Amino acid sequence: MAKDTKNHETDGEVKGDGELDQSFARSLCAGEILENIIFPYPKMKEEEKSTCRSIIDSIHSWLEPKRDEFRKWDVAGHLPDELIKEMKEIGLFSLIIPEEFGGVGLSTTAYSRIIQELSNFDGSTAITVGAHSSIGMRGLLMFGTDAQKAQYLPKLASGEMIAAYCLTEAGSGSDAASIKTKAVRDGNDWILNGEKIWITNGGMADYFTVFARTDTPEGKITAFIVTRSMSGLSTGPHEDKMGLRGSSTTTVRFDNVRVPADHVLGEVGKGFKVAVKILNNGRTGLGGGSVGAMKHLISLATQQAKMRKQFGQSIIEFGLIKQKIGQMVIDCYTAEAVVNMVSGTIDKKYTDYAVEAAISKVVASDNLWKTVDEALQIAAGNGYMREFPYERMMRDCRINRIFEGTNEILHLFIALTAMADAATVFKDVKKSVDEIRSGKLVNVFTDPIKGFGPFVEVSKRWLANSTGIGSAEMTKAHPALADQQEIFVSHARMLSALSDKLIVRHGKNIIHKQLATKRLAQVIIDLYTLACTLSRVTLAIEEKGLEGAAQEIQIAKSFAFQADERIKGIIVRMDNNDDEIIKGLADFVAEKEKFNWDNI
Repeated sequence: MAKDTKNHETDGEVKGDGELDQSFARSLCAGEILENIIFPYPKMKEEEKSTCRSIIDSIHSWLEPKRDEFRKWDVAGHLPDELIKEMKEIGLFSLIIPEEFGGVGLSTTAYSRIIQELSNFDGSTAITVGAHSSIGMRGLLMFGTDAQKAQYLPKLASGEMIAAYCLTEAGSGSDAASIKTKAVRDGNDWILNGEKIWITNGGMADYFTVFARTDTPEGKITAFIVTRSMSGLSTGPHEDKMGLRGSSTTTVRFDNVRVPADHVLGEVGKGFKVAVKILNNGRTGLGGGSVGAMKHLISLATQQAKMRKQFGQSIIEFGLIKQKIGQMVIDCYTAEAVVNMVSGTIDKKYTDYAVEAAISKVVASDNLWKTVDEALQIAAGNGYMREFPYERMMRDCRINRIFEGTNEILHLFIALTAMADAATVFKDVKKSVDEIRSGKLVNVFTDPIKGFGPFVEVSKRWLANSTGIGSAEMTKAHPALADQQEIFVSHARMLSALSDKLIVRHGKNIIHKQLATKRLAQVIIDLYTLACTLSRVTLAIEEKGLEGAAQEIQIAKSFAFQADERIKGIIVRMDNNDDEIIKGLADFVAEKEKFNWDNI
């Protein structure tokens, strides 16, 4: 396919469109290291940094005096109307909306940093802004017509309208292709019927991005702009949630809602593409929120460890406590490295970042869960009491590993996409691969391996005949990181062969080998996280010198050591594991529907 000749200038670099459709993470499984994508580490421009600092200062001045109120909002299960009004006045609903429509016009990187700051204070407040900008009205920015943008963006920027994203239904979960909400043509309009569940901002939103089954010749799913003013739209009561209790979560019901034809978002029948692209693009908001919460937990944990005394000394002096806090720092720094890299990739106008976005969501949410658990452990009994913020933060962050695609689904997507890409070396399976890339046969929510069969047998030939996988190199990390760079390169060279090994071993049955594919995903996740960390630390050395970046170098060394150990263990377990035993026990207990052993 011919490409136009436009160039894209970002921070002094000029990139042609031929480079902008590449993916660093996906290319790893083809034995390539596209280091130009991740070096240099992305930075905000100075003008935007200044804007970002101003917004952060405003957030701090606004929310710091309210810290004692967060627990009250959590118990009440409601954010005060006055707080929502203040959010509108500060401009928190306008962050990513272009200036021409009354917004701030922040980049993806700057927006993620603002969500990080909000999460440093309160998860419910952060998710209210995030659900509006990250996913609720993101589709309007990405797919909206000029008329649609002119009609709605000014109102969304001012907060006159708050947005919600309506995809999830009872029984569909991550399988978005199985949604039952239906839209039927009636003249030039559509008649919408169905119900969406667990919709963040549902009770306060006036603008809804809704996905419905249309079963048209153009495709099965269509995205619609629906407003509360349309007759037949109603929302249910506030859900009584485990965490993020202050945020509004409701059902949204559509009873013969008449939607004008000009409220289709994107193209008729192409709604699944709209849904996935919104989620991919918006995941840096969730990642930024996770990083912000981690930073706050690190502050709480260190203050608590210095204050609390046992056996005549502060527990911060104990090796086991130091190990916990040191690991929190590594987990936060590397997660932020990944989130910022993905944000920078989007800001540089790369088009293929779905795998990287999935990785950022998995890394950030998993690392936050580990961090909140260890911070609560350091707080000991205090951490268990509602008087302190730990238990609320633990409840708030648990959903991060579930919504916007469960981490289990995303592991499978990462691995199966990588294995599909490995087959592109074969001309005689190119059609199958093109279908995979276009989403005709696979997607993150349904069956990522469907259509994979045509090239499974051919991949055996590639594994037997291919050579030169070990030629992949990384050269742009700072010399002080040479050992860590070599760890990355050695495992990157191995990754392609590991992928092929799974294909050869399991063939078409690979779709059922989820434990094996999860292991492959973990290798990809670790390698991408390591690459982002090396890039970030390289920039730190260049800007601060070796002495100024000394602790960041130590972070890179420790993470590289840990990733190396994990990957080596995964390689061993590919051939020597207890997968079938574990699954057999699950089958046994599922049949009994109980734990079957007792000592009486």
